[in-house]
Amino acid sequence: MSFPRYVRSRSDKQLRYKSAAHLTSDCVPEGDTADHAPIVPCGLVAWSLFNDTYTVRVNGVVTQVNKKDIAWKSDKNNKFGKNIYPSNFQKGRLIGGATLNESIPLSEQEDLIVWMRTAALPTFRKLYGRIEKDINANDNVTVVIQNNYNTYSFGGSKALVLSTASWIGGKNNFIGIAYLTIGGLCLSLAMGFLVLYMVKRRYVS
Repeated sequence: MSFPRYVRSRSDKQLRYKSAAHLTSDCVPEGDTADHAPIVPCGLVAWSLFNDTYTVRVNGVVTQVNKKDIAWKSDKNNKFGKNIYPSNFQKGRLIGGATLNESIPLSEQEDLIVWMRTAALPTFRKLYGRIEKDINANDNVTVVIQNNYNTYSFGGSKALVLSTASWIGGKNNFIGIAYLTIGGLCLSLAMGFLVLYMVKRRYVS
Protein backbone atom coordinates (compact mmCIF):
# COMPACT_ATOMS: atom_id res chain seq x y z
CA MET A 1 0.00 0.00 0.00
CA SER A 2 1.30 3.45 -0.94
CA PHE A 3 1.93 6.16 1.63
CA PRO A 4 -0.51 8.68 0.02
CA ARG A 5 -3.32 6.13 0.26
CA TYR A 6 -2.48 5.47 3.90
CA VAL A 7 -2.53 9.20 4.75
CA ARG A 8 -5.87 9.70 2.97
CA SER A 9 -7.50 6.77 4.77
CA ARG A 10 -9.30 8.85 7.42
CA SER A 11 -12.41 10.97 7.91
CA ASP A 12 -11.67 14.35 9.49
CA LYS A 13 -15.37 15.24 9.63
CA GLN A 14 -16.09 12.04 11.55
CA LEU A 15 -13.45 12.95 14.13
CA ARG A 16 -15.04 16.36 14.68
CA TYR A 17 -18.80 16.00 14.30
CA LYS A 18 -21.14 13.47 15.90
CA SER A 19 -23.51 13.64 12.93
CA ALA A 20 -20.69 12.56 10.60
CA ALA A 21 -20.12 9.10 12.11
CA HIS A 22 -21.41 7.47 8.91
CA LEU A 23 -18.95 9.32 6.65
CA THR A 24 -16.52 6.46 6.14
CA SER A 25 -16.11 6.48 2.35
CA ASP A 26 -12.61 8.03 2.63
CA CYS A 27 -11.51 5.38 5.13
CA VAL A 28 -11.19 2.48 2.69
CA PRO A 29 -10.11 -0.22 3.32
CA GLU A 30 -10.83 0.13 7.06
CA GLY A 31 -14.28 1.73 7.15
CA ASP A 32 -17.01 -0.69 8.19
CA THR A 33 -17.10 -3.68 10.54
CA ALA A 34 -18.38 -7.05 9.40
CA ASP A 35 -21.95 -6.08 10.31
CA HIS A 36 -21.64 -2.81 8.35
CA ALA A 37 -21.68 -0.58 11.44
CA PRO A 38 -19.37 2.46 11.12
CA ILE A 39 -16.01 2.40 12.84
CA VAL A 40 -15.16 5.51 14.85
CA PRO A 41 -12.45 6.55 14.23
CA CYS A 42 -12.19 4.89 10.84
CA GLY A 43 -9.27 4.59 8.44
CA LEU A 44 -5.84 3.06 8.33
CA VAL A 45 -4.14 5.88 10.25
CA ALA A 46 -6.25 5.32 13.36
CA TRP A 47 -6.32 1.54 12.82
CA SER A 48 -2.50 1.39 12.96
CA LEU A 49 -2.34 3.24 16.30
CA PHE A 50 0.98 2.60 18.07
CA ASN A 51 0.64 0.14 20.95
CA ASP A 52 4.07 -0.53 22.44
CA THR A 53 4.25 0.20 26.16
CA TYR A 54 7.19 1.25 28.33
CA THR A 55 7.99 0.93 32.02
CA VAL A 56 10.75 3.29 33.15
CA ARG A 57 12.86 2.73 36.24
CA VAL A 58 15.36 5.25 37.56
CA ASN A 59 17.83 3.67 39.98
CA GLY A 60 15.47 0.71 40.32
CA VAL A 61 12.41 2.80 41.19
CA VAL A 62 9.47 2.86 38.78
CA THR A 63 9.04 6.38 37.44
CA GLN A 64 5.70 7.64 36.22
CA VAL A 65 5.43 8.65 32.56
CA ASN A 66 2.91 11.49 32.21
CA LYS A 67 0.81 11.08 29.06
CA LYS A 68 -1.25 14.23 29.54
CA ASP A 69 -0.76 17.31 27.38
CA ILE A 70 1.35 15.47 24.81
CA ALA A 71 -0.85 16.54 21.88
CA TRP A 72 -1.13 19.95 20.28
CA LYS A 73 -3.88 22.06 21.84
CA SER A 74 -5.02 23.12 18.38
CA ASP A 75 -5.60 19.47 17.46
CA LYS A 76 -7.44 18.71 20.70
CA ASN A 77 -9.70 21.74 20.48
CA ASN A 78 -10.32 21.98 16.75
CA LYS A 79 -9.89 18.56 15.15
CA PHE A 80 -11.35 16.10 17.66
CA GLY A 81 -14.87 16.45 19.05
CA LYS A 82 -15.54 16.48 22.78
CA ASN A 83 -18.72 14.44 22.26
CA ILE A 84 -17.26 11.89 19.82
CA TYR A 85 -16.59 8.48 21.37
CA PRO A 86 -14.86 5.45 19.82
CA SER A 87 -17.23 2.86 18.41
CA ASN A 88 -16.52 -0.58 16.88
CA PHE A 89 -12.82 0.31 16.84
CA GLN A 90 -10.49 -2.68 16.23
CA LYS A 91 -13.50 -4.98 15.91
CA GLY A 92 -13.21 -5.72 12.21
CA ARG A 93 -11.73 -8.75 10.50
CA LEU A 94 -8.17 -7.48 10.96
CA ILE A 95 -6.79 -6.02 14.19
CA GLY A 96 -4.27 -3.21 13.77
CA GLY A 97 -2.58 -1.49 16.69
CA ALA A 98 -3.85 -0.21 20.02
CA THR A 99 -7.43 -0.14 21.24
CA LEU A 100 -9.36 2.89 22.54
CA ASN A 101 -11.46 3.40 25.63
CA GLU A 102 -15.06 3.81 24.43
CA SER A 103 -16.01 5.83 27.54
CA ILE A 104 -13.50 8.61 26.80
CA PRO A 105 -14.10 11.17 24.01
CA LEU A 106 -11.61 11.41 21.18
CA SER A 107 -10.55 14.89 22.31
CA GLU A 108 -9.06 13.34 25.47
CA GLN A 109 -7.37 10.33 23.85
CA GLU A 110 -4.04 12.02 23.32
CA ASP A 111 -2.17 8.94 22.07
CA LEU A 112 -4.60 8.87 19.15
CA ILE A 113 -4.35 12.62 18.55
CA VAL A 114 -0.53 12.47 18.41
CA TRP A 115 -0.62 9.47 16.08
CA MET A 116 -3.21 11.01 13.74
CA ARG A 117 -0.84 13.89 12.94
CA THR A 118 0.96 11.96 10.22
CA ALA A 119 4.60 12.65 9.47
CA ALA A 120 5.83 13.80 6.07
CA LEU A 121 9.06 11.80 6.19
CA PRO A 122 9.63 8.04 6.58
CA THR A 123 11.72 8.58 9.72
CA PHE A 124 9.81 10.42 12.43
CA ARG A 125 9.29 10.81 16.16
CA LYS A 126 6.07 10.66 18.16
CA LEU A 127 5.87 11.93 21.72
CA TYR A 128 4.94 9.02 24.02
CA GLY A 129 4.97 10.87 27.34
CA ARG A 130 6.99 12.99 29.75
CA ILE A 131 9.16 11.99 32.68
CA GLU A 132 8.65 14.88 35.07
CA LYS A 133 11.45 13.85 37.39
CA ASP A 134 15.02 15.09 37.09
CA ILE A 135 17.42 12.42 35.87
CA ASN A 136 21.05 13.04 36.75
CA ALA A 137 24.09 12.10 34.71
CA ASN A 138 25.04 9.09 36.86
CA ASP A 139 21.52 7.71 37.33
CA ASN A 140 20.76 4.20 36.10
CA VAL A 141 17.78 4.30 33.72
CA THR A 142 16.10 1.01 32.78
CA VAL A 143 13.26 0.79 30.27
CA VAL A 144 11.18 -2.39 29.97
CA ILE A 145 9.50 -2.50 26.56
CA GLN A 146 6.40 -4.50 25.72
CA ASN A 147 6.96 -5.06 22.02
CA ASN A 148 3.46 -5.13 20.51
CA TYR A 149 3.74 -3.00 17.40
CA ASN A 150 4.60 -5.09 14.35
CA THR A 151 7.07 -3.32 12.08
CA TYR A 152 8.70 -6.50 10.83
CA SER A 153 6.08 -7.28 8.19
CA PHE A 154 7.05 -4.20 6.17
CA GLY A 155 10.73 -4.01 7.08
CA GLY A 156 10.34 -1.09 9.48
CA SER A 157 12.25 -0.35 12.66
CA LYS A 158 11.60 1.32 16.00
CA ALA A 159 13.77 3.19 18.47
CA LEU A 160 13.20 4.65 21.91
CA VAL A 161 14.58 8.16 22.34
CA LEU A 162 15.01 9.84 25.73
CA SER A 163 15.39 13.56 25.13
CA THR A 164 15.47 16.69 27.26
CA ALA A 165 12.87 19.16 26.04
CA SER A 166 13.05 22.90 26.55
CA TRP A 167 10.47 25.63 25.91
CA ILE A 168 11.31 25.44 22.20
CA GLY A 169 10.93 21.65 22.06
CA GLY A 170 13.31 18.72 21.94
CA LYS A 171 16.54 18.22 20.06
CA ASN A 172 16.11 17.72 16.32
CA ASN A 173 19.29 17.90 14.24
CA PHE A 174 17.46 17.54 10.95
CA ILE A 175 15.36 20.67 11.49
CA GLY A 176 18.39 22.72 12.49
CA ILE A 177 20.43 21.57 9.49
CA ALA A 178 17.47 22.18 7.16
CA TYR A 179 16.96 25.73 8.48
CA LEU A 180 20.67 26.55 8.16
CA THR A 181 20.82 25.10 4.65
CA ILE A 182 17.74 26.99 3.42
CA GLY A 183 18.90 30.17 5.16
CA GLY A 184 22.35 29.91 3.55
CA LEU A 185 20.79 29.29 0.14
CA CYS A 186 18.49 32.30 0.49
CA LEU A 187 21.42 34.49 1.57
CA SER A 188 23.49 33.32 -1.40
CA LEU A 189 20.66 34.04 -3.84
CA ALA A 190 20.10 37.47 -2.29
CA MET A 191 23.79 38.34 -2.62
CA GLY A 192 23.78 37.07 -6.20
CA PHE A 193 20.79 39.19 -7.16
CA LEU A 194 22.37 42.21 -5.44
CA VAL A 195 25.59 41.79 -7.42
CA LEU A 196 23.65 41.40 -10.68
CA TYR A 197 21.61 44.51 -9.88
CA MET A 198 24.74 46.57 -9.16
CA VAL A 199 26.49 45.35 -12.32
CA LYS A 200 23.44 46.03 -14.49
CA ARG A 201 22.95 49.46 -12.95
CA ARG A 202 26.60 50.38 -13.58
CA TYR A 203 26.37 49.18 -17.17
CA VAL A 204 23.20 51.21 -17.91
CA SER A 205 24.55 54.43 -16.37
